[in-house]
Amino acid sequence: MRQLIVPGLSGAAAVVTMANAVLAADAARGQQVFAACAACHSEHAGGIGPPLKGVVGRKSAAVESYRYSGPMRRANLIWDESNLREFISDPQDKVPGNRMPFGGLHEQRDIDDVIAFLKTQN
Repeated sequence: MRQLIVPGLSGAAAVVTMANAVLAADAARGQQVFAACAACHSEHAGGIGPPLKGVVGRKSAAVESYRYSGPMRRANLIWDESNLREFISDPQDKVPGNRMPFGGLHEQRDIDDVIAFLKTQN
């Protein structure tokens, strides 16, 4: 585990684990960031992109009513936090050739908050 050294403090108080120093993800803020995603993704089938309700823990390309690209069908991923984080930050790097025309989120806080929001949609 990485440690954060806090200047001006000494002893045990000066060393704080990163797990304690990082703010918890904010699902409400994630919903606001997700608003840009909602242009293509909704809770229900019929949008430009597949519905993301229940995406956390789901197998990739699993919504039967959506026509996925070949690369996404072959990706064989489980949308856990790690895979979501990588995909949201760079969809083409995580699944080369997928059809999603999105360059990714680049701020770690935005990614964490969107994932926290998606978890509330299960």
